[in-house]
Amino acid sequence: MRRKKLDALWSEGKNFLGTELPILAGAMSWISDSRFVASVCNHGAFGCLAAGNMPPKSLNEEICALKDLTDKPFGVNLITIAPNYQDHLKVSLANHVPFVIFAGSYPRRPEIQAAKDAGTRVISFASTETLARRLIDTGVDALILEGSEAGGHVGHVSLGILLQQVLFKVNDVPIFVAGGIAHGAYMTHLLLMGAAGIQMGTFFVMTDECRTHQNFKQAFAKARAREAVSTPQISSDLKVIPVRALRNKGLDEFNQLQMDLIQKRKKRLISHSEAQFEVENYWTGALRRAVQDGDVERGSLMAGQSVGLVDRCQPLHEALNRFLMEADAELDRIKILCRTIGSSLKTQEKTD
Repeated sequence: MRRKKLDALWSEGKNFLGTELPILAGAMSWISDSRFVASVCNHGAFGCLAAGNMPPKSLNEEICALKDLTDKPFGVNLITIAPNYQDHLKVSLANHVPFVIFAGSYPRRPEIQAAKDAGTRVISFASTETLARRLIDTGVDALILEGSEAGGHVGHVSLGILLQQVLFKVNDVPIFVAGGIAHGAYMTHLLLMGAAGIQMGTFFVMTDECRTHQNFKQAFAKARAREAVSTPQISSDLKVIPVRALRNKGLDEFNQLQMDLIQKRKKRLISHSEAQFEVENYWTGALRRAVQDGDVERGSLMAGQSVGLVDRCQPLHEALNRFLMEADAELDRIKILCRTIGSSLKTQEKTD
């Protein structure tokens, strides 16, 4: 699976992750378990175990199982706003995991330092230049820029803007990019822009090794890009992190849930933290119903807009090989284009 043509472009990402490919499989709750993550790692990419809000004992068991299934580097994705976050961090560091990936909100300096003291490398999501520089100053080893095109919990800014705001201005640490990626040619251009590597989620769902319900995968195969929509925040009375998913009854029911919670808040029947818990609890249950039970009507079909680019399921090695062939072919096309431009410029210089 080696692609020597790309070595000059992705050596930073490969060396940082310690993998054959600087391609991260984004952590997805109810999907990115030890078996799937190990499969990703053993195929040369970088797998991320999704801690979500599972019981700390379960996370410990998953990390131990993962270590038995692969000797490759991997990461544990920790949601900083999850109720079990602090326990998750302790469990991860006690197991000396190679990487922790902070998501949800930015981690505090003592948490980053604790990870580094344990010999664990730290990656964190950044959505603005200011936040990126703050995280670097706090000690993170790498950043992930995730555009709003991605699936699941996302920010409000597209990857195209984040590249200009952060990637083109920050070069202190490796920067991986995510959101709307499903074709190898796109990765080639992102690497040429300075990205250390990429992260994909929807792409990996459509592999045989991803053990989601067939109804879930069939919904992805049939979907168009515009059907993966981001949930609106109905009122500032209830802060909602946008979630991108395929539109169905479940997505509509979430909007109704927001309105119900807002009314309860106004009547002081529920606290802000309780309302926020209800929001996250909804998505946790809805995603499980779709992923495990195949309820594609009322379950949550979290998907990025790249769902419009994946229309069939295939073995992981075939999906990655095709992706890398696309990347190689694009690099060859760019080389030919550059030679053509160079020749044209020389001809112009002679005539001038």
